Amino acid sequence: MAARERDGLSLRTPLLVDEKQYEGKGASEDENTNQGQASFFKTCFHTINGITGSGIISIPFALASGGWLSLTLLFMISTAALYSGILIKKCMEVNSNIKVYPDLGQHAFGYKGRVMVLIAMNNEFYLVVTGYLILEGDNMNKIIPNLQVYIAGLTISGTQLFIIVTALIILPVLWLDNLIYLSYVSATGVLASVIFVFALLWYGTFDGPGFNQKGILINWSGIPSAVSLFSFCYSTHPIFPNLYTSMRNKNQFSNVLLVSFIFCTLIYAATAILSYLMFGSKVVSEITLNLSSNKVSAKVMIYILLVSPIAKYPLTVTPIVDSIKGALPAHYNKRITHLVVSTSVLISTVVVALGVPFFAYLMSLIGALCSVTCALIVPCICYLKITDSYREIRAETIIICGIIVFGVAIAIVGTYISILDIIQAYFLANFA
Repeated sequence: MAARERDGLSLRTPLLVDEKQYEGKGASEDENTNQGQASFFKTCFHTINGITGSGIISIPFALASGGWLSLTLLFMISTAALYSGILIKKCMEVNSNIKVYPDLGQHAFGYKGRVMVLIAMNNEFYLVVTGYLILEGDNMNKIIPNLQVYIAGLTISGTQLFIIVTALIILPVLWLDNLIYLSYVSATGVLASVIFVFALLWYGTFDGPGFNQKGILINWSGIPSAVSLFSFCYSTHPIFPNLYTSMRNKNQFSNVLLVSFIFCTLIYAATAILSYLMFGSKVVSEITLNLSSNKVSAKVMIYILLVSPIAKYPLTVTPIVDSIKGALPAHYNKRITHLVVSTSVLISTVVVALGVPFFAYLMSLIGALCSVTCALIVPCICYLKITDSYREIRAETIIICGIIVFGVAIAIVGTYISILDIIQAYFLANFA
């Protein structure tokens, strides 16, 4: 019961899903609330906001890594992720006790299954917020280059300086118990993504180099990295049970997923294509680093990126903090425990970000190791177990097994390549 209460709170808070519905209610009362109030449009909004994120920054690099034909893999991953999202809905229809994402693991494989799903989910959240720090550091360094600070004989400059600055900005927010107002800022992701694409189009048409690059048809050596980065773009499945529960008409949830995935895939594809036509093989890990920061359209894109991660960091890290606090003795002072745990998590992500400041390679690792697990492998395996579909050989079973094999292949190859890229980049940055 305690585990479910923590999971339900920590996963629901960032979504703005019917906050009023839960206001003043205990966790046990919430569990008995099966009828949501969210409309089709509102659920679409939250789903799109969940899917769109920092993946939009690295997807041009993914296309540049794999070539034009790698776009087909983007659509394949999007389709597989959409299908696995529908499988989550089917699991919840079969078993009404499934309320949050870790419940899938518990109802499929018991307590051990729940723990494994929680570990996979929190690992993804941890690496994602680390990526937020790197993203902030790179783009603030783009706006204010060559800034240095001298502390106790040490020189801190560039991306490392701004990673620390970002952490100091986030820290007071992390200490708050109620992040509901911050979630409203985070929920502007839909509008921010649309503005970003139009600003990118404006930059290429009027401020930038135009759309004259031809690119290459396919780069086989870059396919693993491209697939991993594409996978990272669809790592929102842990919030789907909350969105489903929040809906007034739950029969429409499949249509919500369809509309949301089509919209987000078009946004991702447009960003990748426009960027690749502008810069070709010169696209770097974050598309904003290719832009001339003295142009208004470029500043719009960079400033959008600076606001969103700062708002999303405390919300995304909340499940990790709650999981750690839940494992501690109950007699500990709750306020002090929250301060110590949240600060410790932030410091640890800063250390990782400073040690591995390679945004695209880190996102590739997240996509291959975590996103594929949470978005493809876990929903498919849990569905087969919860519904006993694995006992019958049908077209659906074959499709699901195909997605599992596809996901495992991405996880193995993508993780291996990403780790190699990180190690190589680390040695080049520190010992070359």
